[in-house]
Amino acid sequence: MTGRELDAAGITDPALRQAYTRCRRLNARHGRTYFLATRLLTAERRPAVHALYGFARWADDIVDSLDPAVSARARSAALARLQEDLEAGLREGRSGEPTVRAVADTARRYAIDHRHFTDFMASMRSDLEVTDYATYADLRAYMHGSAAVIGLQMLPVLGTVVPREEAAPHAAALGVAFQLTNFLRDVGEDMDRGRVYLPADLLGAHGVDRELLRWSRDRGRPDRRIVAALRAFEDLTRRVYRRATPGIAMLDPVSRPCVRTAVVLYAGILDAVADAGYSTVQRRAVVRRGRRAVVAADGLVRVAAARLAERRGGRRVTTRTERPVPPPLTAPSAPARQEVV
Repeated sequence: MTGRELDAAGITDPALRQAYTRCRRLNARHGRTYFLATRLLTAERRPAVHALYGFARWADDIVDSLDPAVSARARSAALARLQEDLEAGLREGRSGEPTVRAVADTARRYAIDHRHFTDFMASMRSDLEVTDYATYADLRAYMHGSAAVIGLQMLPVLGTVVPREEAAPHAAALGVAFQLTNFLRDVGEDMDRGRVYLPADLLGAHGVDRELLRWSRDRGRPDRRIVAALRAFEDLTRRVYRRATPGIAMLDPVSRPCVRTAVVLYAGILDAVADAGYSTVQRRAVVRRGRRAVVAADGLVRVAAARLAERRGGRRVTTRTERPVPPPLTAPSAPARQEVV
């Protein structure tokens, strides 16, 4: 985190500045695509995005550890401790865990509904126990907490030019589209963690099951049935992107280049998967660095145009709200789920 970004966001407490800086490092290390897009946001909004992503990454690292010395019981205990820290942090506004301290501060500044964090942690706990999904409906229920709520958390930070509830379904869908893209890119790596995120009914429609995927992974050999199933999963993912992208125009104009760039880069992963012959059971597909640079340059041009228009006088934007602080993390009422394709 640069001092300029923290200053722009009004973050002055030294311990809090260190907490945000740690989140930024997590974002830079683990999310190259997302981090690049985040650089297109206005300086005062970047710390909040890094806090949201950094906390999610921290929880995900606990769940996805491939270290054989870390048992399932140890991961479960670490996740439980993180949830306790999160509950206390959101309730009291402070924590000894830096990622929690930063995300709690962000939740307070932008009045982010605490129930989004409840749902996120529920999906993280699910990853410790659930290793596959029978149907897309089952997977979608999981992704509400693991992906859709990330889009909903981001929405107050990005700002909207329409009532937030109008943009919310598109934000939720975009979070899901990004995660579906990751699932397609990481089929083999997820198998190494003992998980298959591609729904069994979609795989079965093409004659694929877990055993065939395992055979292909272990031997490094493709199979036409797997290729057909992955192509169908790509088609499904692109439909979710089409559901999500109208929401970009609902965002604050100065935030649109960031989100548009993220969409183009993530959709580029789908192109890379197809170009590599849907071989992600054997190896991860990667977007070429030159392509990433071209997309980022286009984003910078759009940022400059949006900020110039803003200086000349733009539309009213909803970012931080004047609503009371959201209910505590343990609030019993369930959130309305955002339906996506």
